[in-house]
Amino acid sequence: MQDIKEHMEVIGADGVHVGTVDHVEGNRIKLTKKDSGEGSHKGHHHFIDKGLVADVEGDKVRLSAIGAVAVTMEEEK
Repeated sequence: MQDIKEHMEVIGADGVHVGTVDHVEGNRIKLTKKDSGEGSHKGHHHFIDKGLVADVEGDKVRLSAIGAVAVTMEEEK
């Protein structure tokens, strides 16, 4: 988690864009609001648990789940 920095792209195991790091908060990655989606999700921060992080590759955080699955595991706050 110490290698994860603000503005890094978060991608699924399949390379699909999941979000952009706002910052690390405890054991979770807080994503920027601009990646919050539409409808009731719009304008909210979402969080990814550190357990989903597979690797940090340059300026990207790669998750162990594919993008479509990872977004269903996000915690909204």
